[in-house]
Amino acid sequence: VGGSGTQPPRWRRDYCIACELGVFDLLSQSKQSMRAAEIAHRLKTNVDGMERLLAACVGLELLHVEMIEGEAVYYNAELSRIYLTRSSPKSLFQSIQYNSQTIYLCWHNLTDAVREGRNQYERAFGVSSKDFFEALYRSEEEVLKFMELMNSVWNICGRDVVTAFDLSTFEKICDLGGCSGAIAKQCVLTYPEAMVTIFDLPKVVEMSKKHFVSAEENRISFQEGDFFRDPLPVADLYVLARILHDWTDEKCVELLIKVNKACQPGGGVLLIEALLNEDKSGPLTVQLYSLNMLVQTEGRERSPTEYLRLLEAAGFKDIQVQRTGKLYDTILGRK
Repeated sequence: VGGSGTQPPRWRRDYCIACELGVFDLLSQSKQSMRAAEIAHRLKTNVDGMERLLAACVGLELLHVEMIEGEAVYYNAELSRIYLTRSSPKSLFQSIQYNSQTIYLCWHNLTDAVREGRNQYERAFGVSSKDFFEALYRSEEEVLKFMELMNSVWNICGRDVVTAFDLSTFEKICDLGGCSGAIAKQCVLTYPEAMVTIFDLPKVVEMSKKHFVSAEENRISFQEGDFFRDPLPVADLYVLARILHDWTDEKCVELLIKVNKACQPGGGVLLIEALLNEDKSGPLTVQLYSLNMLVQTEGRERSPTEYLRLLEAAGFKDIQVQRTGKLYDTILGRK
């Protein structure tokens, strides 16, 4: 369903198409309401088809409609202006494009995923799903699309998660699987003494340097590697933002043990995840995320207690859970 107020909308196919066609961008650029026929002409679509799409967006509260001289004219709702236009600092356009063009195709095979208990890259894209990150990063274009997805998410949610705990005592931070560097940027903005190393696969590091992290950002550095196979940088704090939900419990413990061994005495690990209720009764968004993990990865969404057990199995202590009141929460464990 659509969102309400100024909260980010949940993904639906209809407004994915409206984003893809440029409806919200056009209305934002025009700075005035427009008739369906004019929108269709500017975007080179069928008028009747556009009228139906606009009506659906009105029903989702993404557009407003007024009658002027007997004709409907449309303009963006505040929610759409903030989240669905490409020019907005809080734009989710790239996230929505990724959902529409990649994730949606995996969800076509949800029945098979439930029957088989494994991801659906092979059916959706004809690529081997044994190493799902090889499937995820099957081309340079797909790497960039995924990084833009994560960048848009952390541009909105990043500050909430890096301030949930006071991390000012951790000066050397390693962002494992740091992707576009959005979390690293939030860390150095929030904590003036912090130095952050982004550790990720070579192709991701290359794209991050090229598209996301300026060479002038001297408090953010990079190290290439696979966090299961290669040595980790020495740090006071390791940030794992939406990493463990990709993997089985066994793989999570394997990685956390490796983090514990690399961690400086007195250091810790910060998990950033969407948390299920302890009885798995919600939240709905996280329940749907867990289904998405089924069609795309080896992992699942978990409850706080389930993450606590993984951390304890890897040797971490003094584990604290901090709810942000938003989509993503944080868990801090100490060595």
